[in-house]
Amino acid sequence: MVYYNERQQKIAKKFSPDVIKSNWTDWKWQIKHTIKDIATLETLLNISFDEVERKKLEKTLAKFPLSITPYYLSLINPENFRKDPVFKQAFPSPAELQVGTWEMEDPLSEDKDSPVPGITHRYPDRVLFYISHVCSMYCRHCTRKRKVGDKDSIPNKKEIIRGIKYIQSHPEIRDVLLSGGDPLMLSDDYLDWILTELRKIPHVQVIRFGSRMPVVLPYRITDELVAIFKKHHPIWLNTHFNHPREITPSSREALRKLADAGIPLGNQSVLLSGINDCPQIMKRLVHKLVENRVRPYYLYQCDLSEGLNHFRTSIGKGIEIMENLIGHTSGFAVPTYVIDAPGGGGKIPVMPNYLVSWSSNKVILRNYEGVITTYEEPENYKSIRCNNNCEQCDLQLKPYETGECEYIGIARLMADSEKIISLTPENNERLGRRLAE
Repeated sequence: MVYYNERQQKIAKKFSPDVIKSNWTDWKWQIKHTIKDIATLETLLNISFDEVERKKLEKTLAKFPLSITPYYLSLINPENFRKDPVFKQAFPSPAELQVGTWEMEDPLSEDKDSPVPGITHRYPDRVLFYISHVCSMYCRHCTRKRKVGDKDSIPNKKEIIRGIKYIQSHPEIRDVLLSGGDPLMLSDDYLDWILTELRKIPHVQVIRFGSRMPVVLPYRITDELVAIFKKHHPIWLNTHFNHPREITPSSREALRKLADAGIPLGNQSVLLSGINDCPQIMKRLVHKLVENRVRPYYLYQCDLSEGLNHFRTSIGKGIEIMENLIGHTSGFAVPTYVIDAPGGGGKIPVMPNYLVSWSSNKVILRNYEGVITTYEEPENYKSIRCNNNCEQCDLQLKPYETGECEYIGIARLMADSEKIISLTPENNERLGRRLAE
């Protein structure tokens, strides 16, 4: 079913009196008519900015360009646009030019963790594969503002092939996340080719997409695209709804197509000041997501990218939201609240504390109501000491099912087979004095 409401019709007619429903719901028409300047937006929404504000906005656009699909623009309430959650995510603010002391161009060090162009290999068994740097809508809170919309950084086919060869040559990679920009900006044929090449690699078990198309341009989720996905299962898709207002009849239809095709769906929200930093808004959002077969996956603390200071909340606000979700709604409706660590440390869960204390026999816990309770430790439990020799282990996991076991970080300290007793920072002064002696 295709949806085309009165507000959308009014906006469409301002592009041309000849626009009909089939034009509006054609994703390529939407891309062709993406709003990229302030004057067009003023005309379509019937709003205006004074000269002083316009100059500030134009200065912002000179560094961080504007791009809004007509569909996403139609979700804005022009009667109260300055406080509208869709408007705030899509339209520039002069605050973007106020770069904070701790803000960085590449806060997650994705470029530094890139062994070849287009690949970020941060975690042991998975890679981030940038196959597009173009989006249908430029989110003002984007962590990759340094790249998105930069036509000089768009990967060509030669670079895509180089990325595929890197994945081929690293058998530890079992999970490939296709991202960008938005990977669904590519044509069906090109996506089909990339998926075919990845599916030829024996050790690639899972292919994931990270796309905001179900939110900002749901018409991109065509029957033809879904058929391509079905050819290459298992395919997973994570999208990016930040506010309940974004879940419309059109977006629900896109999610239905994907879910009906057997594609597991997840959602990654970003906690944004003045947009969704409210326990009730987030609870409504996760409820609407699971109603549409989308699992709330992550709630991100806003990154330290340049120009995002006005979007960032305190971590305390995130913890408050989690306290209002855990125990107050279904467990599968609760995302994991994470900070993507500056410098490339990866996603670090930040959750309320439920473990109060423990002794040799008991663990003291509290629940979401504040009830303090105990859990009795088993009297006769004897942990199996692991020497990484699976053939001799009573738990019966065959060696070929495990692959090579490499311990990193805290897991290495906990491993019975490792001799290391501490993790010591590089250039530790105490050890430096010890060596000097």
